[in-house]
Amino acid sequence: MIRAQVFLVTALLFSTSAAVPAIAADATCVLPNASIPAGANTTDPNAPFFIDTAGLDLKTTPPTRDPHNANYPAATVLPDGQLPPINSDGNFIIGPTHRPSPETVVQANVPHGTVHTLIMTSTDSVIYRPGMVRDDMPGCRNSAVNSASTAPGDLSDLLVSASHAGSWSREVDVYVPAGYVAGTAASFIVFGDGGKHSFFNEQMLFNVLDNLIHAHKLPPMVAIGIGAGGQDAQGSERGREYDTVSGAYAEWVEQEVLPRVERAAHVRLTTNPDRRATMGFSSSAAAAFTMAWFRPDLYHRVLGYSPTMVNQQWPHDSSLPGGAWQYHDAWPGPARQNLTVSGNAVTPANGSNGAPLIPNAPRKPIRFWFEAGDRDLFYPIGPLADGMHDWTAANEDMARVLAAKGYHYQFIFSRNAGHVDEATEAQTMASALEWLWKGYPAPVH
Repeated sequence: MIRAQVFLVTALLFSTSAAVPAIAADATCVLPNASIPAGANTTDPNAPFFIDTAGLDLKTTPPTRDPHNANYPAATVLPDGQLPPINSDGNFIIGPTHRPSPETVVQANVPHGTVHTLIMTSTDSVIYRPGMVRDDMPGCRNSAVNSASTAPGDLSDLLVSASHAGSWSREVDVYVPAGYVAGTAASFIVFGDGGKHSFFNEQMLFNVLDNLIHAHKLPPMVAIGIGAGGQDAQGSERGREYDTVSGAYAEWVEQEVLPRVERAAHVRLTTNPDRRATMGFSSSAAAAFTMAWFRPDLYHRVLGYSPTMVNQQWPHDSSLPGGAWQYHDAWPGPARQNLTVSGNAVTPANGSNGAPLIPNAPRKPIRFWFEAGDRDLFYPIGPLADGMHDWTAANEDMARVLAAKGYHYQFIFSRNAGHVDEATEAQTMASALEWLWKGYPAPVH
Protein backbone atom coordinates (compact mmCIF):
# COMPACT_ATOMS: atom_id res chain seq x y z
CA MET A 1 0.00 0.00 0.00
CA ILE A 2 2.78 2.44 0.94
CA ARG A 3 4.80 1.68 -2.18
CA ALA A 4 1.69 2.20 -4.32
CA GLN A 5 1.16 5.61 -2.72
CA VAL A 6 4.79 6.52 -3.41
CA PHE A 7 4.44 5.60 -7.08
CA LEU A 8 1.23 7.66 -7.30
CA VAL A 9 2.95 10.75 -5.86
CA THR A 10 5.96 10.20 -8.12
CA ALA A 11 3.73 10.13 -11.18
CA LEU A 12 1.99 13.32 -10.05
CA LEU A 13 5.30 15.10 -9.53
CA PHE A 14 6.71 14.25 -12.94
CA SER A 15 3.42 15.08 -14.68
CA THR A 16 3.36 18.61 -13.23
CA SER A 17 7.03 19.58 -13.32
CA ALA A 18 7.06 20.84 -16.89
CA ALA A 19 3.87 22.89 -16.58
CA VAL A 20 4.88 25.27 -13.76
CA PRO A 21 5.60 28.80 -15.02
CA ALA A 22 8.54 30.81 -13.75
CA ILE A 23 7.78 33.29 -10.95
CA ALA A 24 8.86 36.87 -11.43
CA ALA A 25 11.64 37.96 -9.08
CA ASP A 26 10.00 41.35 -8.45
CA ALA A 27 6.60 39.93 -7.49
CA THR A 28 5.09 41.12 -4.19
CA CYS A 29 5.10 38.55 -1.39
CA VAL A 30 1.76 36.97 -0.53
CA LEU A 31 1.57 37.25 3.24
CA PRO A 32 0.19 34.44 5.39
CA ASN A 33 -3.24 34.78 6.94
CA ALA A 34 -3.59 34.78 10.74
CA SER A 35 -7.26 35.32 11.44
CA ILE A 36 -10.70 34.23 10.22
CA PRO A 37 -10.49 33.69 6.46
CA ALA A 38 -12.71 35.84 4.28
CA GLY A 39 -16.07 34.23 3.59
CA ALA A 40 -15.64 31.51 6.23
CA ASN A 41 -18.67 29.78 7.73
CA THR A 42 -18.63 30.91 11.36
CA THR A 43 -22.40 30.92 11.96
CA ASP A 44 -23.89 27.55 11.03
CA PRO A 45 -22.36 24.47 12.72
CA ASN A 46 -24.56 22.22 10.60
CA ALA A 47 -23.27 23.61 7.30
CA PRO A 48 -20.01 22.43 5.69
CA PHE A 49 -16.63 23.67 6.88
CA PHE A 50 -17.81 25.41 10.06
CA ILE A 51 -15.15 27.39 11.95
CA ASP A 52 -15.85 27.68 15.67
CA THR A 53 -14.76 31.12 16.94
CA ALA A 54 -15.87 30.59 20.55
CA GLY A 55 -13.31 31.74 23.10
CA LEU A 56 -11.13 33.63 20.61
CA ASP A 57 -9.63 37.04 21.31
CA LEU A 58 -9.34 38.42 17.78
CA LYS A 59 -7.40 41.51 18.89
CA THR A 60 -4.17 39.47 18.73
CA THR A 61 -2.50 37.88 15.70
CA PRO A 62 -3.02 34.97 15.70
CA PRO A 63 -6.05 35.05 18.00
CA THR A 64 -5.55 34.16 21.66
CA ARG A 65 -7.60 31.23 22.94
CA ASP A 66 -9.33 31.12 26.29
CA PRO A 67 -8.12 27.97 28.12
CA HIS A 68 -11.51 27.84 29.87
CA ASN A 69 -13.41 27.64 26.57
CA ALA A 70 -16.48 25.53 27.28
CA ASN A 71 -15.76 23.54 24.11
CA TYR A 72 -12.40 22.34 25.48
CA PRO A 73 -12.02 19.36 27.84
CA ALA A 74 -11.76 20.24 31.52
CA ALA A 75 -8.17 20.89 32.60
CA THR A 76 -6.24 21.39 35.84
CA VAL A 77 -4.95 24.95 36.21
CA LEU A 78 -1.44 24.94 37.70
CA PRO A 79 0.22 27.85 39.54
CA ASP A 80 2.51 29.92 37.34
CA GLY A 81 5.85 28.15 36.89
CA GLN A 82 4.56 24.76 38.01
CA LEU A 83 4.39 21.67 35.78
CA PRO A 84 2.17 18.60 36.20
CA PRO A 85 3.57 15.59 38.08
CA ILE A 86 5.34 13.09 35.85
CA ASN A 87 3.04 10.31 37.09
CA SER A 88 -0.19 12.11 36.10
CA ASP A 89 -2.29 11.86 32.95
CA GLY A 90 -4.82 14.35 31.60
CA ASN A 91 -5.12 18.02 30.67
CA PHE A 92 -3.20 20.86 32.32
CA ILE A 93 -2.94 24.64 31.90
CA ILE A 94 0.47 26.23 32.57
CA GLY A 95 2.04 29.69 32.32
CA PRO A 96 2.09 32.54 31.61
CA THR A 97 5.72 32.59 32.78
CA HIS A 98 8.05 30.06 31.15
CA ARG A 99 11.48 29.79 32.77
CA PRO A 100 13.92 27.16 31.45
CA SER A 101 14.46 24.13 33.61
CA PRO A 102 18.00 23.61 34.95
CA GLU A 103 18.36 20.42 32.88
CA THR A 104 18.49 22.46 29.65
CA VAL A 105 21.99 23.80 30.31
CA VAL A 106 25.36 22.13 30.69
CA GLN A 107 25.99 21.09 34.29
CA ALA A 108 29.33 20.53 35.96
CA ASN A 109 30.56 16.96 36.44
CA VAL A 110 27.98 15.53 34.03
CA PRO A 111 29.50 13.51 31.16
CA HIS A 112 28.44 14.55 27.69
CA GLY A 113 27.27 12.36 24.86
CA THR A 114 28.91 12.53 21.45
CA VAL A 115 27.21 13.76 18.27
CA HIS A 116 27.76 12.22 14.85
CA THR A 117 26.49 13.87 11.65
CA LEU A 118 25.64 12.26 8.35
CA ILE A 119 24.15 13.62 5.12
CA MET A 120 21.33 11.91 3.22
CA THR A 121 20.19 12.81 -0.31
CA SER A 122 17.24 11.93 -2.50
CA THR A 123 19.51 10.13 -4.95
CA ASP A 124 20.12 7.49 -2.27
CA SER A 125 16.43 7.09 -1.37
CA VAL A 126 13.84 4.62 -2.56
CA ILE A 127 10.70 5.82 -0.78
CA TYR A 128 11.29 9.59 -1.26
CA ARG A 129 12.90 9.70 -4.68
CA PRO A 130 12.23 12.00 -6.41
CA GLY A 131 11.70 14.71 -3.85
CA MET A 132 9.02 17.39 -3.93
CA VAL A 133 9.82 21.05 -4.58
CA ARG A 134 7.48 24.05 -4.71
CA ASP A 135 8.20 27.23 -6.67
CA ASP A 136 7.63 30.09 -4.25
CA MET A 137 8.35 33.71 -5.08
CA PRO A 138 12.05 34.45 -4.46
CA GLY A 139 12.49 35.37 -0.82
CA CYS A 140 8.81 34.77 -0.07
CA ARG A 141 8.34 31.67 2.06
CA ASN A 142 5.15 29.68 1.31
CA SER A 143 3.91 32.29 -1.19
CA ALA A 144 2.64 29.64 -3.63
CA VAL A 145 0.55 28.10 -0.84
CA ASN A 146 -0.80 31.40 0.48
CA SER A 147 -1.94 32.41 -3.01
CA ALA A 148 -3.36 29.01 -4.02
CA SER A 149 -7.01 28.25 -4.69
CA THR A 150 -9.18 25.32 -3.63
CA ALA A 151 -11.05 22.75 -5.68
CA PRO A 152 -14.58 23.76 -6.69
CA GLY A 153 -17.02 22.83 -3.95
CA ASP A 154 -14.31 21.50 -1.60
CA LEU A 155 -12.54 24.03 0.61
CA SER A 156 -10.40 21.22 2.05
CA ASP A 157 -8.62 20.50 -1.25
CA LEU A 158 -5.85 23.04 -1.85
CA LEU A 159 -4.59 23.24 -5.45
CA VAL A 160 -0.82 23.79 -5.52
CA SER A 161 0.25 23.83 -9.16
CA ALA A 162 3.70 25.19 -8.28
CA SER A 163 4.81 21.83 -6.84
CA HIS A 164 6.96 19.50 -8.90
CA ALA A 165 9.66 16.86 -8.72
CA GLY A 166 13.02 17.86 -7.33
CA SER A 167 15.88 16.74 -5.13
CA TRP A 168 16.63 17.06 -1.42
CA SER A 169 19.62 16.85 0.89
CA ARG A 170 19.37 16.69 4.66
CA GLU A 171 21.49 16.44 7.78
CA VAL A 172 20.99 13.74 10.40
CA ASP A 173 22.53 14.32 13.83
CA VAL A 174 23.00 11.33 16.13
CA TYR A 175 23.55 11.80 19.87
CA VAL A 176 25.16 8.80 21.57
CA PRO A 177 25.02 8.90 25.38
CA ALA A 178 28.17 8.83 27.47
CA GLY A 179 29.07 5.32 28.52
CA TYR A 180 27.34 3.55 25.63
CA VAL A 181 28.78 0.04 25.34
CA ALA A 182 29.41 -0.91 21.73
CA GLY A 183 27.25 -3.75 20.50
CA THR A 184 24.46 -3.32 23.06
CA ALA A 185 20.94 -2.62 21.81
CA ALA A 186 20.27 1.04 22.64
CA SER A 187 16.95 2.68 23.44
CA PHE A 188 16.41 5.71 21.21
CA ILE A 189 14.27 8.72 20.41
CA VAL A 190 13.95 9.85 16.80
CA PHE A 191 12.76 13.37 16.01
CA GLY A 192 11.93 15.37 12.91
CA ASP A 193 13.08 18.90 12.10
CA GLY A 194 16.54 17.89 13.28
CA GLY A 195 19.93 18.91 12.01
CA LYS A 196 21.97 21.99 12.84
CA HIS A 197 19.99 24.20 10.45
CA SER A 198 16.62 23.41 12.01
CA PHE A 199 14.45 25.85 13.97
CA PHE A 200 14.66 23.43 16.92
CA ASN A 201 17.51 23.78 19.43
CA GLU A 202 19.04 20.31 19.31
CA GLN A 203 21.72 21.18 21.84
CA MET A 204 19.06 21.87 24.46
CA LEU A 205 17.70 18.35 23.98
CA PHE A 206 21.19 16.84 24.17
CA ASN A 207 21.85 18.76 27.41
CA VAL A 208 18.60 17.47 28.88
CA LEU A 209 19.52 13.91 27.94
CA ASP A 210 23.03 14.29 29.43
CA ASN A 211 21.60 15.55 32.72
CA LEU A 212 18.61 13.22 33.09
CA ILE A 213 20.53 10.09 32.06
CA HIS A 214 23.29 10.99 34.53
CA ALA A 215 20.64 11.47 37.26
CA HIS A 216 19.08 8.06 36.40
CA LYS A 217 15.79 9.76 35.53
CA LEU A 218 15.94 8.46 31.96
CA PRO A 219 17.35 5.28 30.50
CA PRO A 220 20.50 5.84 28.40
CA MET A 221 19.31 6.48 24.87
CA VAL A 222 20.46 7.50 21.42
CA ALA A 223 18.76 10.60 19.94
CA ILE A 224 18.38 10.85 16.17
CA GLY A 225 17.55 14.27 14.72
CA ILE A 226 16.45 13.96 11.10
CA GLY A 227 16.44 17.12 9.00
CA ALA A 228 13.28 17.95 7.08
CA GLY A 229 13.24 17.42 3.34
CA GLY A 230 12.88 21.11 2.50
CA GLN A 231 10.43 24.03 2.52
CA ASP A 232 7.13 23.82 4.40
CA ALA A 233 3.42 23.06 4.07
CA GLN A 234 1.49 21.76 1.06
CA GLY A 235 3.53 20.98 -2.04
CA SER A 236 6.85 20.76 -0.19
CA GLU A 237 9.00 17.76 0.69
CA ARG A 238 8.66 18.56 4.41
CA GLY A 239 4.89 18.65 4.10
CA ARG A 240 4.81 15.49 2.03
CA GLU A 241 6.79 13.57 4.65
CA TYR A 242 5.27 14.92 7.84
CA ASP A 243 1.63 15.63 6.97
CA THR A 244 0.79 12.47 5.05
CA VAL A 245 -1.38 10.24 7.24
CA SER A 246 0.12 6.86 6.39
CA GLY A 247 2.99 4.60 7.37
CA ALA A 248 5.32 5.93 4.64
CA TYR A 249 7.51 8.12 6.87
CA ALA A 250 7.90 5.40 9.51
CA GLU A 251 8.88 2.97 6.76
CA TRP A 252 11.44 5.43 5.38
CA VAL A 253 12.99 5.94 8.81
CA GLU A 254 13.10 2.19 9.46
CA GLN A 255 14.44 1.13 6.09
CA GLU A 256 16.67 4.03 5.07
CA VAL A 257 17.62 6.15 8.09
CA LEU A 258 18.20 3.77 11.01
CA PRO A 259 20.62 1.45 9.13
CA ARG A 260 22.68 4.51 8.13
CA VAL A 261 22.64 5.74 11.74
CA GLU A 262 23.90 2.40 13.04
CA ARG A 263 26.79 2.39 10.58
CA ALA A 264 27.77 6.05 10.98
CA ALA A 265 27.53 6.26 14.78
CA HIS A 266 28.66 2.69 15.50
CA VAL A 267 25.58 1.85 17.56
CA ARG A 268 23.03 -0.94 17.61
CA LEU A 269 19.43 0.24 17.96
CA THR A 270 16.77 -1.72 19.80
CA THR A 271 13.84 -3.29 17.98
CA ASN A 272 11.66 -3.22 21.13
CA PRO A 273 8.85 -0.67 20.48
CA ASP A 274 8.60 0.14 24.20
CA ARG A 275 12.23 1.30 24.10
CA ARG A 276 11.69 3.51 21.03
CA ALA A 277 10.21 7.03 21.07
CA THR A 278 9.32 9.65 18.47
CA MET A 279 9.26 13.43 18.85
CA GLY A 280 8.48 16.42 16.69
CA PHE A 281 7.52 20.05 16.33
CA SER A 282 4.50 21.30 14.39
CA SER A 283 4.15 19.02 11.33
CA SER A 284 6.99 16.77 12.49
CA ALA A 285 5.02 16.31 15.74
CA ALA A 286 2.06 15.08 13.69
CA ALA A 287 4.50 12.77 11.90
CA ALA A 288 5.76 11.50 15.26
CA PHE A 289 2.22 10.47 16.22
CA THR A 290 1.57 9.03 12.76
CA MET A 291 4.68 6.84 13.06
CA ALA A 292 3.30 5.23 16.23
CA TRP A 293 -0.31 5.09 15.00
CA PHE A 294 0.49 3.18 11.82
CA ARG A 295 3.44 1.24 13.24
CA PRO A 296 2.79 0.51 16.92
CA ASP A 297 5.03 -2.51 16.39
CA LEU A 298 7.88 0.02 16.08
CA TYR A 299 7.02 2.88 18.47
CA HIS A 300 5.01 3.28 21.68
CA ARG A 301 6.13 6.68 23.02
CA VAL A 302 5.40 10.05 21.34
CA LEU A 303 6.23 13.66 22.29
CA GLY A 304 4.98 16.65 20.31
CA TYR A 305 5.03 20.44 20.47
CA SER A 306 2.16 22.17 18.61
CA PRO A 307 1.28 18.99 16.66
CA THR A 308 -0.24 19.75 13.26
CA MET A 309 -3.36 17.64 13.77
CA VAL A 310 -5.09 19.61 11.03
CA ASN A 311 -5.78 19.24 7.31
CA GLN A 312 -2.29 19.68 5.86
CA GLN A 313 -2.03 16.41 3.90
CA TRP A 314 -1.04 17.01 0.28
CA PRO A 315 -1.70 15.74 -2.34
CA HIS A 316 -5.32 15.63 -1.22
CA ASP A 317 -6.42 12.09 -0.37
CA SER A 318 -10.09 11.47 -1.08
CA SER A 319 -10.03 8.41 1.20
CA LEU A 320 -8.94 10.65 4.12
CA PRO A 321 -10.05 14.14 3.04
CA GLY A 322 -9.37 15.74 6.43
CA GLY A 323 -5.78 14.53 6.75
CA ALA A 324 -4.56 14.54 10.35
CA TRP A 325 -7.73 16.37 11.45
CA GLN A 326 -9.44 13.01 11.10
CA TYR A 327 -7.45 11.51 13.93
CA HIS A 328 -9.87 13.28 16.27
CA ASP A 329 -12.80 14.73 14.32
CA ALA A 330 -15.04 13.93 11.39
CA TRP A 331 -14.39 15.61 8.07
CA PRO A 332 -16.66 18.70 8.15
CA GLY A 333 -17.28 18.96 4.42
CA PRO A 334 -20.41 18.11 2.46
CA ALA A 335 -21.81 14.64 2.98
CA ARG A 336 -20.86 12.24 0.23
CA GLN A 337 -21.07 8.56 -0.45
CA ASN A 338 -18.11 6.38 0.42
CA LEU A 339 -17.24 4.07 -2.48
CA THR A 340 -14.90 1.14 -2.95
CA VAL A 341 -13.39 -0.09 -6.19
CA SER A 342 -12.77 -3.75 -7.00
CA GLY A 343 -11.60 -4.34 -10.54
CA ASN A 344 -14.06 -2.42 -12.71
CA ALA A 345 -16.86 -2.47 -10.13
CA VAL A 346 -17.60 0.58 -7.98
CA THR A 347 -19.88 -0.13 -5.02
CA PRO A 348 -21.04 1.71 -1.88
CA ALA A 349 -18.89 0.97 1.18
CA ASN A 350 -19.86 0.58 4.80
CA GLY A 351 -18.98 3.50 7.06
CA SER A 352 -17.75 6.91 6.02
CA ASN A 353 -14.44 8.09 4.65
CA GLY A 354 -14.96 11.16 6.80
CA ALA A 355 -15.04 9.29 10.13
CA PRO A 356 -12.41 10.07 12.81
CA LEU A 357 -9.67 7.48 13.25
CA ILE A 358 -8.99 7.34 17.00
CA PRO A 359 -12.61 6.93 18.17
CA ASN A 360 -13.21 4.19 15.60
CA ALA A 361 -10.11 2.05 16.20
CA PRO A 362 -9.12 -0.23 19.08
CA ARG A 363 -6.84 1.47 21.60
CA LYS A 364 -3.19 1.20 20.58
CA PRO A 365 -0.18 0.96 22.94
CA ILE A 366 0.71 4.64 22.49
CA ARG A 367 1.80 7.01 25.26
CA PHE A 368 1.50 10.65 24.10
CA TRP A 369 2.78 13.92 25.63
CA PHE A 370 1.81 17.03 23.66
CA GLU A 371 1.44 20.79 24.00
CA ALA A 372 -0.26 23.71 22.24
CA GLY A 373 -0.08 27.45 22.93
CA ASP A 374 -2.89 29.91 23.50
CA ARG A 375 -1.60 31.81 20.43
CA ASP A 376 -0.94 28.77 18.28
CA LEU A 377 -1.62 28.79 14.54
CA PHE A 378 -5.11 29.75 13.37
CA TYR A 379 -5.98 29.45 9.65
CA PRO A 380 -2.56 30.63 8.39
CA ILE A 381 -3.47 29.84 4.76
CA GLY A 382 -6.21 32.23 3.64
CA PRO A 383 -7.83 30.03 0.96
CA LEU A 384 -8.30 27.14 3.42
CA ALA A 385 -11.47 28.20 5.25
CA ASP A 386 -12.09 24.48 5.71
CA GLY A 387 -12.98 24.21 9.40
CA MET A 388 -9.80 22.18 9.99
CA HIS A 389 -6.95 24.64 10.58
CA ASP A 390 -7.14 25.65 14.24
CA TRP A 391 -4.09 24.07 15.92
CA THR A 392 -5.24 24.60 19.51
CA ALA A 393 -8.76 23.30 18.89
CA ALA A 394 -7.30 20.28 17.10
CA ASN A 395 -5.10 19.37 20.05
CA GLU A 396 -7.89 19.95 22.56
CA ASP A 397 -9.96 17.49 20.54
CA MET A 398 -7.03 15.06 20.47
CA ALA A 399 -7.05 15.18 24.28
CA ARG A 400 -10.79 14.55 24.29
CA VAL A 401 -10.72 11.46 22.08
CA LEU A 402 -7.60 10.03 23.71
CA ALA A 403 -9.26 10.28 27.13
CA ALA A 404 -12.42 8.64 25.83
CA LYS A 405 -10.41 5.65 24.56
CA GLY A 406 -8.37 5.30 27.75
CA TYR A 407 -4.97 6.35 26.39
CA HIS A 408 -2.10 7.41 28.62
CA TYR A 409 -1.53 11.03 27.62
CA GLN A 410 -0.56 14.39 29.08
CA PHE A 411 -1.74 17.52 27.27
CA ILE A 412 -0.36 20.95 28.13
CA PHE A 413 -2.22 24.15 27.24
CA SER A 414 0.49 26.82 27.50
CA ARG A 415 -0.59 30.40 28.22
CA ASN A 416 1.42 33.26 26.71
CA ALA A 417 2.78 30.89 24.09
CA GLY A 418 2.88 30.81 20.32
CA HIS A 419 3.41 28.03 17.82
CA VAL A 420 6.24 25.69 18.85
CA ASP A 421 7.03 28.11 21.65
CA GLU A 422 10.74 28.04 22.55
CA ALA A 423 10.22 29.24 26.13
CA THR A 424 7.64 26.51 26.71
CA GLU A 425 10.03 23.93 25.26
CA ALA A 426 12.79 25.02 27.63
CA GLN A 427 10.41 24.91 30.60
CA THR A 428 8.80 21.55 29.86
CA MET A 429 11.15 19.31 27.89
CA ALA A 430 12.85 17.63 30.83
CA SER A 431 9.53 16.95 32.56
CA ALA A 432 7.95 15.80 29.29
CA LEU A 433 10.74 13.28 28.67
CA GLU A 434 10.44 11.93 32.20
CA TRP A 435 6.69 11.49 31.74
CA LEU A 436 7.21 9.93 28.33
CA TRP A 437 9.54 7.22 29.64
CA LYS A 438 7.53 6.55 32.80
CA GLY A 439 7.07 2.83 33.25
CA TYR A 440 10.34 1.94 31.57
CA PRO A 441 12.85 1.14 34.33
CA ALA A 442 16.21 2.78 33.94
CA PRO A 443 19.10 0.39 34.53
CA VAL A 444 20.70 0.53 37.96
CA HIS A 445 24.23 1.99 37.85
